[in-house]
Order: sequence, then structure tokens, then C-alpha cells
Amino acid sequence: MSAPAIKICGINTPQALDAAIAARADYIGLVFFAKSPRNVTMAQAAALAERAAGRTKVVGLFVDASTDFIAEAVVAAKLDAIQLHGAETPDALGRTRANLGVPVWKALSVASRDDIVRAQDFTGAADLILFDAKAPKGANLPGGLGLVFDWNLLAAYRGALPWGLAGGLSPDNVADAVRRTGATLVDVSSGVETAPGVKDAGLIRSFCFAARSA
Repeated sequence: MSAPAIKICGINTPQALDAAIAARADYIGLVFFAKSPRNVTMAQAAALAERAAGRTKVVGLFVDASTDFIAEAVVAAKLDAIQLHGAETPDALGRTRANLGVPVWKALSVASRDDIVRAQDFTGAADLILFDAKAPKGANLPGGLGLVFDWNLLAAYRGALPWGLAGGLSPDNVADAVRRTGATLVDVSSGVETAPGVKDAGLIRSFCFAARSA
């Protein structure tokens, strides 16, 4: 099995970006969600994207954002893909994808087998499904909480779309996650931080090394 693609999400400083690039991460994620400790402004996103240009791909994360706001970010940060973490329906997601002309990743919160099966509804509307752990009721954030779901549930996925794994991944468990699930993309945020929104270069390096050694 070939090594999975790696995404370091919640990049919000040049230092964190440089660490991800040095560790050869395939993607970095910029969070456009005001409630998140990893949130970036349009100006910050544009500067980070310019620094990343040609060295890693940039994915923008949004939660129930307007199409106009997403379109502005796509242009400002020259996004290679957008990742939607809200309550978007397949129809709405398909329209967003058609209007913006960039690949769309749909994040699905997983707590049961039914959540995995639901991914099939997005065939033809999304380019990739990202399975993430379901946040507790009342949580302010849909992800980045360090929660892990039961990876055995992924056996229920029969969809045609490629998929990635998120939710509680860290340097300590990512190799096991890749071996057990066969994930072709792994996405980490809080698992390479020393505090919410504070990335650690050593943890990023360790995560990427572990993911590739699975």
C-alpha cells in the first residue's frame, strides 16, 4: 500500500506553514471559521497561500459559509480545494462545486454506521469525503477537538468517492490508523499542537514520518 497523502489543518502562522512544508505535507488547511482558535483572516490566508505557492497545496475549511464568502477566499488564497464542515446537502454542495470550479471535500461527522453510509449521497457532488469524529452536542467547533471515532465503522463504506480520515489523529496513532483503515489521506489539526491553534514543528514532523511509515 502506498503512503497516504497528508494534510496539516489549522495552519495560521508562517512558522507552522514552514514546518508542514519541511515535513513534506501534501496539503495545508486554512480555517475560515471565526469561532475556531485556528481562524485566519482573508489577509492572513492570502499571505500564507503566497508563501505556500508551489510547495504544498492549500485547502480552505468552511462551516456553513455563504457562497460569496467561499468564493472570496478561493480567490484571495488561491485555494486548491475547499473543505465543507457544515450541514450542506448534496444538491447545495454540487452547486457550490459547479459555481466555484474547485474540488470540494465534504467532511462528515461519524458516530455510527449510518453516518458512514450517508457518504454515498454525495457521489457526483463532492470530490472527496473526509470522515471525522462527531463533536459532542453543544460544541462550538465541528472538528479539531481531538476526538477519535470507531475506525471499524469504515467497513460500511461502499461509495465510489475517495475518502480521507480525520478525528483525533496524532503522531502516536496515525500509523495504526492507516494500517487498519487503508486511508489514502490523513488529516490532523489538534494532534500536532501544544495548545489550541498552536502548531508544533516537532509534532508535525513526527506525524508525517509516522503516517508514511505505516
